[in-house]
Amino acid sequence: MSLSAVNGALSNLKACLVDIATGMDIVTDVAIDLVETQDEEMDSSIKELEAMILDCAKLDREINCFMDIAKEVTSKVNAQQPEALFGLSDQVKEQFSERIAQLSEDEIHRHQKVVAFMESINNSSKQTNQKSSENTEEVDEDIAVTQSQVNFTCPLTQVEMLKPVKNKKCNHSYDESAILDLIKTRRNLKKKCRCPVVGCANTDVKESDLILDQLLRRRIQNQKKKGAKN
Repeated sequence: MSLSAVNGALSNLKACLVDIATGMDIVTDVAIDLVETQDEEMDSSIKELEAMILDCAKLDREINCFMDIAKEVTSKVNAQQPEALFGLSDQVKEQFSERIAQLSEDEIHRHQKVVAFMESINNSSKQTNQKSSENTEEVDEDIAVTQSQVNFTCPLTQVEMLKPVKNKKCNHSYDESAILDLIKTRRNLKKKCRCPVVGCANTDVKESDLILDQLLRRRIQNQKKKGAKN
């Protein structure tokens, strides 16, 4: 085994992680579709999709764990003699088995995309039920467009969000890259990050407070499709 072979394998695994993340987003979109259509077999289908996204989350954790271990082990043998590489595979396997044994179901359920899946299902279900119970009213088209633009605009970049995340504490949404950059900048200054939404009382936005806002992402995509048709 050579270090170049290890690096090549890690690059392939990194690409797999991107595919897994995309697959989990698709599963979430399908689940939202089921909730919105109120299909008779919705509950059982949602359960199947939930099991699927949990399996993906577990695979994602395992791959990340393997990659971390491989990087740790190879970094230690880089400066050693070439013969040290012969035991590399056994070291990785041993440490991987130990860490995977410590991986709990609770940790899988805390996976960002699993949390986003459950949040999306709950929010979509509430909105669908609310729509069915309320009388439909005509809304001025200009007002509707303005509201959608405001909802889709990141309070930091002032442009339409590409990958919206929602703050669990104050329920405000931001573009992921923008809010993470702000948190990092404030952390480097040894200061807390205040929610950028005007008037918000949340003075300590943390990365752990953020979850992917799949429902908002879906609305933005639908709005774009409508705009393209017009």
